Amino acid sequence: MTGIYPKINPQSINANLGLKQHFDLTKSFENDHFGTWSKLAREELFWHKDFETCFSQKEYPFFSWFEGGKTNISYNCLDKNLEKNSQKTAIQFINSNQEETNLSYRELHQRVIQFSNYLKKLGIKKRDFICLYMPLSCEAVIAMLAIVRIGAIHNIVFAGFSATALAERIRDTKSDWVITADLAYRKGKELSLLETCLEARDESDFKNIIVYNRSGNCEISSLEKSGLKFYKFENYLSEDFTKDSIEWLDAEDPSFVLYTSGSTGKPKGLVHSTGGYSLWAKLSTRWVFDLKENDKYWCTADIGWITGHTYLVYGPLLNGATCFFYEDAPDFPNKNIFWQLIEKYKITIFYTAPTAIRTFMQWQKDHPITQDLSSLRLLGSVGEPINPKAWKWFYEVIGNSRCPIVDTWWQTETGGIMITSLIGVDDMKPGKAGRALPGIEVFTDTDNKLYIKKPFPSLARTINGNPARYLNAYWNNEHKAYLAGDSALIDEDGYVELQGRIDDVINVSGHRLGTAEIESSIIKAPHVSEAAVVSIPHEIKGETIIVFAVTNGATTKDEINEQIKDDIGSFAKPEEIFLCKALPKTRSGKIMRRLLKDIGLRKFPEGDISTLEDSKVIEALIEVVKQQL
Repeated sequence: MTGIYPKINPQSINANLGLKQHFDLTKSFENDHFGTWSKLAREELFWHKDFETCFSQKEYPFFSWFEGGKTNISYNCLDKNLEKNSQKTAIQFINSNQEETNLSYRELHQRVIQFSNYLKKLGIKKRDFICLYMPLSCEAVIAMLAIVRIGAIHNIVFAGFSATALAERIRDTKSDWVITADLAYRKGKELSLLETCLEARDESDFKNIIVYNRSGNCEISSLEKSGLKFYKFENYLSEDFTKDSIEWLDAEDPSFVLYTSGSTGKPKGLVHSTGGYSLWAKLSTRWVFDLKENDKYWCTADIGWITGHTYLVYGPLLNGATCFFYEDAPDFPNKNIFWQLIEKYKITIFYTAPTAIRTFMQWQKDHPITQDLSSLRLLGSVGEPINPKAWKWFYEVIGNSRCPIVDTWWQTETGGIMITSLIGVDDMKPGKAGRALPGIEVFTDTDNKLYIKKPFPSLARTINGNPARYLNAYWNNEHKAYLAGDSALIDEDGYVELQGRIDDVINVSGHRLGTAEIESSIIKAPHVSEAAVVSIPHEIKGETIIVFAVTNGATTKDEINEQIKDDIGSFAKPEEIFLCKALPKTRSGKIMRRLLKDIGLRKFPEGDISTLEDSKVIEALIEVVKQQL
């Protein structure tokens, strides 16, 4: 096997999953797939009660892992690390004002117990849904770990989502509880999360809200909302930390629900388990990032996305690592802040998104990187495919041509990384994510659709309240395998090159957005009768949103942008909006989106257009594009 960037380098000599270990583990899975999972589960996790059966499937495709076993992800993150790492820093948090907070494993353990006792005192119990609408903070991590400790289910909503999007996710889980902060800070501006929650209350029916006084100036006694009870987040600090209210959970008990866009207008609430999710979060973090005792690990994701769940919080803590995170944007207070933080805090592992990498490339022209980045030993990429040019820049400029890059592919649905190049095992091929990890088998069909062949523990168990959609979205195929929704090419060495989505989902800066969801929002704008959303390649974001809206002429682009902002959030703002009189449709009424994509790319539509009901629509759209540019 050959590659431009070979696997053998000084950093790979003592890899956690080196060549021999990888070979032995791969053979073990080939010889006894479920037996190997069973062995790993017993070695890696604390079980209050051992499981009886590794895997069972009573009804396709709904399966169970580690039945009969009882465990708790919070216990495995915290208590299991106390004997060896009680004084070790678990969380190092830097806020917008560059103020530092450090929590050791002992301190984090105590605060999580206090907060879990507080939640129980308020009447929250096992299987209750709790919506978190929080800024990135120590308090958010404490809340996550406390919720799963008592067997409740967290539903974290990214703090950039609008009140309408927040309300939809609260309604779908029928949650009576919301945890939020009065404010978040972004680029020197205050964002009122509490105000957004109160707006969401008008479209949902939650009854209780716990408010973290992030600003120090929030007095909840002055707030009134009919039927809504307010509680102070900070009150948890008066609770006893010597009395533990932990719940021992069945391995298949839900740990969290997280929403992701699908090909319909309604987001999918993916339900993740306790035992299977914990096992893969721990294993994949240690294998892929090669975590060592003295590493300081920085994943730049927000807790509102699956990357924040698995590789900012749960995975590193399950391995007893030090998690570093920064509250604000990569260009605040300056465009070199990330490199300054790496230099100051001696970050060793840096995991970020291709969108950020391409942005850093652009900034470097006017903001040369002069910081000392020699503490780094491994780099990672997540969220979307990284193009070879950005890969090479990341490797040469940030990694000084010595840090391996793990280009990771996975999904909200899979719970953890499925494909990457492993340090010490695989050559790094820019533009290709790598090979499937041990225990994971991938293949493609004749249409280049990517599938995962055998069951694995961390896969989402269902879609909340809609098992039929889960079956149809992922399993209703001739291969009886998990359909990832991506197209891919697999080379002779087993390296996977991702080609993009096969459904109507756009990946903008690592955020998955369903075209149907955006279109449903647009047609709410005044005088818009129809809309079509497509994506085109973007040098920085990877993909970007293009809107074609049918209007009588009275609608403005600003009104459409405001509607999208209100329904979804400002991060879903289109790159371009074209106001038109008609969309290209077949005689059966289907919108020909490939033609719209061609127009968005500024080229005359290619391919067969004989099925168009009215070919003059194309000429009119091209003229609209010319006039509006």
